[in-house]
Amino acid sequence: MPTPHRSPRPPQSRAVPPQRRSRKQDERPRWGMRMVTGLSVLVLGAGGIGHAVVTNLETGIDRIDPFKDMKNRPRAGNGTNLLLVGTDGRDRITPEEKQKYRLGGAPCNCTDTVMLVHLSADKERASIVSLPRDSYAEVPEHTDRNTGKQHSAHPLKLNAAYAEGGPNLTVRTVEHMTGVKVDHYLEVDFTSFMKTVDTLGGVKICTTRRMKDSYTGLDLAAGTHELDGGQALQYVRSRHIDGAADLGRMQRQQKFLASLIKQATSSGVLLNPVKFRDVASTMLSSVRADKGFGTEQMLELGQAMRGFSPTSSEFASVPVGNASYPVKGIGSTVKWDAAKSKKLFQALREDKPLAPARPKRPKAAKVDVDPRQIRVQVYNGTPKDGLGKTVDDALRATGFDTTRTPLNGELHGLKHTLITYDPRWDRSAKSLAVALPGAELRAVPGQGATMRVTAGAEFETVQRVRAEEADKGEFDTVTGDQVACP
Repeated sequence: MPTPHRSPRPPQSRAVPPQRRSRKQDERPRWGMRMVTGLSVLVLGAGGIGHAVVTNLETGIDRIDPFKDMKNRPRAGNGTNLLLVGTDGRDRITPEEKQKYRLGGAPCNCTDTVMLVHLSADKERASIVSLPRDSYAEVPEHTDRNTGKQHSAHPLKLNAAYAEGGPNLTVRTVEHMTGVKVDHYLEVDFTSFMKTVDTLGGVKICTTRRMKDSYTGLDLAAGTHELDGGQALQYVRSRHIDGAADLGRMQRQQKFLASLIKQATSSGVLLNPVKFRDVASTMLSSVRADKGFGTEQMLELGQAMRGFSPTSSEFASVPVGNASYPVKGIGSTVKWDAAKSKKLFQALREDKPLAPARPKRPKAAKVDVDPRQIRVQVYNGTPKDGLGKTVDDALRATGFDTTRTPLNGELHGLKHTLITYDPRWDRSAKSLAVALPGAELRAVPGQGATMRVTAGAEFETVQRVRAEEADKGEFDTVTGDQVACP
């Protein structure tokens, strides 16, 4: 029998091995901000406004050559592949911003974000794959850009490739690890992140429960929020909300990116020359790109993004085999699942969708706990014959694990439907209450895991609900409409 979810317990403290980062280092801005800023470049980098406008914006991009002297590269596939990286420099952040948004710590001159973005050949789909910054990598031989020393091939964390060999070594390492040929390289800074969000008028985020992180200062009540730039920065950085840590943060970043794309493509910014210029100039002033990513490429991307909707974007992460793979002299790394990651990158090369095909379903309200994990006993609290069975059938139809044996309740002549629950399973009770609009919630300590629903005379219908966690398929992929606010 499935057991309803309890409220999450506070994560227990653990001893931190010497190889791991300190708390102060963990507090520094990480790849969530880069992830958002990088995708924003794709969404807003052209906009289809016109050749002259984009040409003027292009002049603000710092040009680099990450492909210099590269040999034995992977074969090109279908579609376009962009490597988005974000360094941890913070030169332009004011002392006030550092204090307010907890942005302290010294930079390591490495990448906080490494992402592969694949734009399909038909320009109708963008597949965004996050490569964990601590991924175990084997870099090819290279010259250290800081010391000039020649290094032979050796293992390290993926984010350290930038520190040793800059953009060139980062591209070479990613191509070696994925077998995907990188067509363009974009390197972004997070200093324009807050201004970009504010220029867009904020971004809508939905949460089914309170989110509080003392490390970043994030504190959001359950519900829908319009985040400004500073709040958005806290949202994408937070990793101490629950025991999910980086996995939970990754899911929140996917939600934010989906909402950002939805906001940019539905707000008219791509069709408004003035607003487009304000947003794009803010962002592109902090971008470094390869010499081949010019006006024509920006226009092509912009034309494609104009037709995008939340369903056009899909988000995945490299399948992980060992999240704490020890390497002597390096510390704990993230080891990819060799077989699954190979299939994922093959799908990118072959220009195939990563998200599973989904059947059309009726609209449903999102809840925190999957209804299939919530056990429910239904009672009839009225003289009306058959009401208990009606409620039981309706709850089961939307996924709840009902007993199928409704009973007559001890309460007679009940007006409002009543839900009694053990406070240890409050998350499950709140999810059940979404399905029964107007129902009263009453905590009964010691009741146990089974929810009790006593139908009242004013019962009208059961609201269809579904778990917030979506079916992510083979590659743990979600599409923008699955994670953005409705």
